[in-house]
Amino acid sequence: MAQPLVWVNDLTFRYRERPEPALREISFEAQAGELLLIAGASGCGKTTLIRCLNGLIPRSYKGELQGEILLDGKSIANLPLARISQMVGTVLQDPERQILGTRVRNEVAFGLENLALPREEIIQRIDEALTYLGIHHLRDRETFNLSGGEKQKVALAGVLAMRPKILLLDEPLASLDPASAQETLRIVRQMVDEGLCVLMVEHRVEDVLKIHPDRVLLMEGGQIRYLGDVEGLYQVVNYREIKLPASEVLKRARHDPAPPLLQVLPSVQADTKTSEQAPLVRFEQVCFGYETKPNVLQDVNFEIRRGDVIAVLGANGAGKTTLVKHAIGLLKPTSGRVLINGVDTRHLSVAEIARTLGYVFQSPSHMLFAPTVYDELAFGPRNLEHPKDQIEKEVMEALEIVNLSGREKDPPLSLSFGQQKRVSIAAVLAMRSRILIMDEPTAGQDYQNYMDFMDAIIQLPNIEAILFITHDIDLAIIYANRVALMSEGRLVADGKPQDVLKDLERLRDWRLVPTSLLQLNLEMLPTSGKFLRAEALAHLPSLKS
Repeated sequence: MAQPLVWVNDLTFRYRERPEPALREISFEAQAGELLLIAGASGCGKTTLIRCLNGLIPRSYKGELQGEILLDGKSIANLPLARISQMVGTVLQDPERQILGTRVRNEVAFGLENLALPREEIIQRIDEALTYLGIHHLRDRETFNLSGGEKQKVALAGVLAMRPKILLLDEPLASLDPASAQETLRIVRQMVDEGLCVLMVEHRVEDVLKIHPDRVLLMEGGQIRYLGDVEGLYQVVNYREIKLPASEVLKRARHDPAPPLLQVLPSVQADTKTSEQAPLVRFEQVCFGYETKPNVLQDVNFEIRRGDVIAVLGANGAGKTTLVKHAIGLLKPTSGRVLINGVDTRHLSVAEIARTLGYVFQSPSHMLFAPTVYDELAFGPRNLEHPKDQIEKEVMEALEIVNLSGREKDPPLSLSFGQQKRVSIAAVLAMRSRILIMDEPTAGQDYQNYMDFMDAIIQLPNIEAILFITHDIDLAIIYANRVALMSEGRLVADGKPQDVLKDLERLRDWRLVPTSLLQLNLEMLPTSGKFLRAEALAHLPSLKS
């Protein structure tokens, strides 16, 4: 057998500011032409393993490191980062942290210029990488104005242009719409088949299984719980922890107790006059554009009413984030108007709007700044002048909801991306806003964590409406009572999930890919009467008999 490209032996690492090791006695190897899927709960050590492989540990992240790593037969212990980066390329979970160039071509050129390659070769490699990923049309765009998904692709192009032998992908699908995720996975499979060694950290396990990873490495508590083929994974994994195909969940969940019925937005359900009340937020013929992209929003008419749990779906660059930034006053319409409680946002400050709407940004790096998790969560309530004793209660309850109790003293930026995302959600929950708006709330989250905190959020007594942007159709199926679908700056559909999501061909036209849970729900709709999570579908009378 050929020498492995990646060889890890007895790897243990503890961050300087943490009492417990993040990795414990990790040993494995990976070959050229192999796709190794690395899965596990948020915070289990996946990203730390990536940092060890690309040399950021111990050079940038300090702590106690033991064990040995060989890349292409060479120990990386004493190699400079510049040399390691020529062997291994990394695409981070959060593209905001990776992109430095102001324009796409400059970003892709950055690593090549650091290698002092000739100008002609740099230009050739830029064009090859952009064309390979199908984003050559972005070549001259400003990176600031790209969507999260477009930034993810540009970050990958910058890495591919370096032509590494080993590619480390840390949650590469987190910011991508379903069609882009499929295209990215197809490209990953193609690169592996061409001889690249790819290690992919991903929570969207069901999606990755479609491109047939050669092996799966399942982590738990900083250790390897399972390493082997996909069939063996099914035997050891808990379907509540790792998102599996709906048919697999259906088989297993039949033998477990039915999930409890949840009371959605209890304060609204208790109010019999909800339907008579004016909308909390109203968009009236809203148009908006940037200099380089004039039609980001086009004639949008849209309302958020008490009792709404709205999922906003659409392709990367469809205008979803721009829409919600209008709702919170960060952007003002070019024409038309946005009303909050009947008042034009042009006459309200962002701080005034924040008393009604809490907004969780797509990237936690746009929100987190405080020295500790507690300070991060207390900042909003203090600025809203909540009583001191109430602030402590709000912070602790928010931490419990997102499963971060006991992490109050941790620096937020020392946490994993998934944990940082939950801190950003908790920071908004602690403010007790009436309307909660979340941009990609489940990015970087394992299945159990996001189901647990979403279950808790929809039952909070103070919230009157929820809107979340997501590329996860299953999140919309399970939690939304309305789906708003955007395409090229227009609101093209708005209604009940079972009405908006029933036409699979139209969904594909809008770059949404039907999931196994959607198809199962459409089959079961005559019996269920509404969309349900797979665990609940398993307990329908027609299936239990």
